[in-house]
Amino acid sequence: MNAQPVLDAEALRDLAVSVLDDAKGEDIQVIDLRDRSSFADFMIVASGNSTRQVKAMADRLVQRAKAAGVQPLGVEGEREAEWVLVDLVDVVVHLMLPQTRAFYNIEKLWSAPPASQSAQI
Repeated sequence: MNAQPVLDAEALRDLAVSVLDDAKGEDIQVIDLRDRSSFADFMIVASGNSTRQVKAMADRLVQRAKAAGVQPLGVEGEREAEWVLVDLVDVVVHLMLPQTRAFYNIEKLWSAPPASQSAQI
């Protein structure tokens, strides 16, 4: 008997955005990866104003995901909390300080057209 996922990718995305919004996350961006990647359906990037806020957002997200029946695959970066990655299987969430986010600019990287849609030379 195959267990069905408790939440589909869209519902998990919506849960994550709601949690981050409630936690006063700033500049919450959702990137649709369904046509670009096999590792996740959505990537969410949000900023927190302090390491304490970034860690609190990650903790709250993990807590709410577990309450909804989703066990995160992993959480990385909690100790420093300048950039915390929460892997919710179909949704990968990056929580960062504004300066860290500006430096890595992962939204720009993932917002570029997929290679298959790029102009051929």
